[in-house]
Amino acid sequence: MEGTKHKHPPYMAIFVALAVLTVGELFVAFLPWGKMTLILVLIFLAVWKALMVALYFMHLRFEKSPVRVLAAAPLPLTIVIVLAVIT
Repeated sequence: MEGTKHKHPPYMAIFVALAVLTVGELFVAFLPWGKMTLILVLIFLAVWKALMVALYFMHLRFEKSPVRVLAAAPLPLTIVIVLAVIT
């Protein structure tokens, strides 16, 4: 089965964006904010990074809808587990 052709994503730009987000996480981790605020901001940044990895390095951006749904199906359970651990 031959896949559809698509333009290759700019891997180096995505790598730099992930590196910038990682530095941002390190910066945020040492801010004198409340514990809950730090956790929520860090989770947001981690989800953003995971989404970039899934979309570009796992090529989900170029897949059809059923594959995207299959990849996103565990997300509600993940949210429930994270919320349970935070409390």
